[in-house]
Amino acid sequence: MDSDLLVGDVMRGEVTGLVTFGAFVRVSGGIEGLVAGLSETLGGLGLVLGLLTPLAGAAVLGTMINALAVKWGGGFFAPAGVEFEVLLLAGAAGLALTGPGRIAVDRFLPGLRAHRLVYGVAGVLLAAVIAGLVLLIRD
Repeated sequence: MDSDLLVGDVMRGEVTGLVTFGAFVRVSGGIEGLVAGLSETLGGLGLVLGLLTPLAGAAVLGTMINALAVKWGGGFFAPAGVEFEVLLLAGAAGLALTGPGRIAVDRFLPGLRAHRLVYGVAGVLLAAVIAGLVLLIRD
């Protein structure tokens, strides 16, 4: 892989490993690390369980917006492209907008049973606003 980064380099965090699709970076305990960690963990878990589906989709969507901003510039297709991030972004937005399926945990909780499109739209807007804020304070 052709790269100027080496394991151990510090660029707003410590590069802990290099792979063909990018680098693993340990970020400092700043807000972007907290938001990214919570979004990835709780958003992914929420989508797997079908719990708070619009909010979980929004969390993954916000993470993918930030991933696109960081990775943009290498074209669309692999190895340096953003096609996988765009696919995950579209899937997260679709799940946020369409809501939970029949076997989702949301279907068994009284207040969450009826999904409305407004919940998904609110989740997508929330993801865009928070992702934009993280991008603004990141630089």
